[in-house]
Amino acid sequence: MVEHLTAHKGVINKLELYQEKVTIIELRDMIRLQANMMRVHVNIMLTLINPYHHGYVELPPLNAIHPGSFHLPHHMEYRYRAETDNKWITLESHTTAKSMADENYSSALMIQDQNVRHVYAEMALQQFQVMEMYAEFMKRMGWDFTPRVPTQDQINTYQHFQKMFA
Repeated sequence: MVEHLTAHKGVINKLELYQEKVTIIELRDMIRLQANMMRVHVNIMLTLINPYHHGYVELPPLNAIHPGSFHLPHHMEYRYRAETDNKWITLESHTTAKSMADENYSSALMIQDQNVRHVYAEMALQQFQVMEMYAEFMKRMGWDFTPRVPTQDQINTYQHFQKMFA
């Protein structure tokens, strides 16, 4: 859990820097939500490792975590390269949420204590929800790319594996 807490500190700091760079309010709100969600996760993990705490620990639902307020300095609101910054920050934040979801879920699988396992699984689900928010945003902005496979290639692949497992 120590390594996990250290990773959270780095990610939270990175997300705070991203809030200063982005110019799209909706994106800034998602980044702020992700940072605040991770702060809640840190507090939960600290409770879990507190030797004086013996009660059940429960993670609050994502919709109970408020983005909070963040005021961007006026001179930073319109920047050259703002569109590029918005895009790479969105792509990277999406990847960060996916990575944290993977890490939390993998950790949950190895934890023996049922309460701690449940909390980690819930943290993974919250990171997944944030990842999905970024994915939907990227789709609306036209920043995602899903390659299209020709129908014949798909048929050939299907037939290959159908024969393999027949």
